[in-house]
Formats: sequence, C-alpha cells, structure tokens
Amino acid sequence: MSILEVRGLRKTYGPITAVHDISFEVQAGEVFTIIGPNGAGKTTTLEMIEGLQEPDAGAITFDGLTWAKDAERIKFRIGVQPQSSAMFDLLTVEENLDLFATFYPKSRTTAEVLEMINLTEHKKKRVKALSGGQKQRLAIGLGMISDPEIIFLDEPTTGLDPQARRNIWDIILKLKTMGKTTILTTHYMEEAEKLSDRVCIVDQGRVVSLDTPAALIERLTKEREVRLTFQDGEEAAIATEQVAQNQPTVVRTAREGTTLQLWTVQPEETLYGVFGFTKERGYRVEQVSIREMSLEDVFIAFTGKEWRD
Repeated sequence: MSILEVRGLRKTYGPITAVHDISFEVQAGEVFTIIGPNGAGKTTTLEMIEGLQEPDAGAITFDGLTWAKDAERIKFRIGVQPQSSAMFDLLTVEENLDLFATFYPKSRTTAEVLEMINLTEHKKKRVKALSGGQKQRLAIGLGMISDPEIIFLDEPTTGLDPQARRNIWDIILKLKTMGKTTILTTHYMEEAEKLSDRVCIVDQGRVVSLDTPAALIERLTKEREVRLTFQDGEEAAIATEQVAQNQPTVVRTAREGTTLQLWTVQPEETLYGVFGFTKERGYRVEQVSIREMSLEDVFIAFTGKEWRD
C-alpha cells in the first residue's frame, strides 16, 4: 500500500532548475533510499516532501493528505532527523528527548526511545559530550519521539567510523521491524544495497532508475569480473590476456602489471579455459577472485559519474 506519492515535482532557483520532474511512490513499511551525485536534487526533493520548501509544480500526498490542506496532520505523521545544530548542547540526552516530546500531542516514552537508539547508559550525558555516532543516534531518536509513521533520514551515517555506521544500520532495521517507513539518503553504496527495499537513483533533477537493489544490478548486466594476479610477471599476464580475448564467454579485458581483469558471462567456463592455458605454460596464479556487480556499478552506469564527483 502506498503511503507517499510524489508526482511531477519541480523546483527552480532563478535560472537554475534543481528538480526537473521527479515522481515516485513509497510503500508502507519499506526502506526507500534516494541516491545521486552531488547537485542531483536529492536534498531539494527531500525538503519539498518534508514541507520545508514549496515546489514550483507537482503534487505530494501522504496517504491522501496534502501540505496545502492537511499540514498539521502531516506534521504529526512524519519524523525528520534534525541536524546537530537543532540539539541543545547543554542539556542531557534524556532532557533533549523530553523537550522534543512536549512538541507533540502524543509521543513515545523517553525510556522506549533511549532503548531503541541504544543510549540508555548515556542518558545523563550532555549532548556536547557525545561522540559523533551517539549524536547521530540521538538525532534519529528525536525524529522518532512522536512515534511517526514515516521517518526521513538525510545521510545519517556521513562522517562516522564503520562501527558507528553499523549501529545506525541496526536502528534502521529495527524501525523496519516496527513497521515504520524510512526514507533515506546516503553516500554509501554498500549501505543502500544492504538496507533498502527499493533504491531511487536521481541525476540532474530527474529519476533515472528505480527498483530493488537486486533488480537494478540484474538489469545492468549478467557479467562478472574475474581478477587474476600472476607470480611470473607481466609476460604471463599479457599472454593469458591474449588467450582470454579469444574466448566467446569473455566480454572485455583489462590489465595492469601482473594483474589481469576479465569480464565474463560464464566465469566457470572462462576460468576452465584460462587455467588450462596457464597449466600448459607453467604460469603460476597467485590470486584469483570473482566479483559480483554491485549497486556502485549500477550508479556509475546510470549517471556516468564516480560517486565522489
């Protein structure tokens, strides 16, 4: 069941069109992730959906409700992860949650939210004494204090170390088990691939693709990357590349020094032929790996950009 519908969103700033024509639906209970290069229109789109900016054109409906007619009702049904500047540094974690709870007619108990974001042991700490990861968890808790149906998380793990990032992932997965709908933006492809039910790729203010991570990867290609590193120097890699290029299962090759990359639609058959040749010549393969295509490959294929553009 669709809980959010976005139709034909457009936003301009003078001569610059930040969002051209963005449309999608979000299903109740899913993790819906928006990704795109810098300047693609992700933040502007999110701010229009959250009611922070008014679109020049298009429609946004939350289960039939619109910002024009039902703004107060929508505010109580959505939660937004506030930026760190919205927190009160001299108040404790517990006091911040208690304060935000007073903004709503109904809310979850502070104790429930503290447990949800794993900050119970730190509830008496002032915000200024928290680590970056703890502040981000508190930000999510502040967005959840009103017990919203939909929560918006704008790059919640940016700048965090791997362990702190995984802690945020656990919270997002916990929200999913609670039946909450999460709309996420992220710069991390692995994060989008692991957490998302569906991914919306945005570029130049338009949706360029939208599907499950697995379907996006499958749609891109059935190729797999095989990487071999030779002990016997560059000569072995060059000779093996020439043989591999004549195999019908190999789509393309690349070589750097003693490392050979093969893109193949049938990795097992390709390796059978390659290893037959290396055995015959006495070439020693030091390392071999087969890499599945990832969401990052999809991103680059659809946008033509490296992620850190």
